[in-house]
Amino acid sequence: MKKTRWGIISTAQIAKKQLIPAIQRSKNAVVAAIASRSDKVIGVADELNIPKAYKSYEDLLKDPDIDVVYIPLPNHLHKEWIVKAAEAGKHVLCEKPATLTAEEAKEAAAVCEKNNVKFMEAFMYQFHPQHQRVRDIIASGEIGDVKLMRANFSFYLDPASQNIRLNSDMGGGSIYDIGCYCIHSIRNIIQAEPAEVRVDAEIDPVHRVDTTAVGYMELDNGVKAVFDCSFNVSFSNVYEVVGTKGSIRVPRAYRPDRQGGEGLVIVEKENEQRIESIVADQYALQVEHFSDAVLHGKNPSYTSENMIQNMTVIEACYESIKHGKKISLK
Repeated sequence: MKKTRWGIISTAQIAKKQLIPAIQRSKNAVVAAIASRSDKVIGVADELNIPKAYKSYEDLLKDPDIDVVYIPLPNHLHKEWIVKAAEAGKHVLCEKPATLTAEEAKEAAAVCEKNNVKFMEAFMYQFHPQHQRVRDIIASGEIGDVKLMRANFSFYLDPASQNIRLNSDMGGGSIYDIGCYCIHSIRNIIQAEPAEVRVDAEIDPVHRVDTTAVGYMELDNGVKAVFDCSFNVSFSNVYEVVGTKGSIRVPRAYRPDRQGGEGLVIVEKENEQRIESIVADQYALQVEHFSDAVLHGKNPSYTSENMIQNMTVIEACYESIKHGKKISLK
């Protein structure tokens, strides 16, 4: 089987702990090179059995043996390196959020289209089959008419740390980092777009980023949605869809890999409960999906238009926080 050859831009933890191992587990991809502006890239390449190590991102982009570039850089650098990778003729998988504004997202997507390269934002959670199972249950009518969706993603982050998630100049903040999953999953599961949003947030006085946010949305099909994300509480990642006859709860919504890939779909109706266990490797499935698109000239199922829309909603959330009012997206 032909395989895509991947180049990794940065030695970020998510690359070392998640994406590189996932590429190595995948059926249709290999890691060909890694680049960093630090000398430690040589040791990382040796440790992870990567054939080539570059001490500049530019040198990796010049490598003719690289088909796909994975970008896990700090958020504020995403657009710059999406553009440079596309102009070098490389297909691009970029960590979320792919950009910091909807306009940047449109510009990045346009450059990729102009250079005829595939581009996808790395919302890995969506490739776990538990979410399709949720959509199938909703479509079956088992829980009746959907009226509400709740989504949460939180973990504790020491405010005294130097973590880039707390750096306002680098695209820090809880919505950019984890709230984006809540927003994406609401749109993904309900298959509708927010018509209006209202968000309140706790802004860290030192770091000047949102460390907790709570949002309300009304979707264009009439379904209501609420989400919360936080760096100030213990780990949680769950969503719930509530209908007129029952509900569906997904308690390992975004990181089932922490439980060996086991997702749970819990259906409740009156006094009965059903728990379905679904095991999958969401990171490897993401790699295989994008590699398949590259190898066969297809568009990824998660399109640039979808990515731009998610960024539009995120922008509206921040606008609501800034002005303290409801923001219309229609």
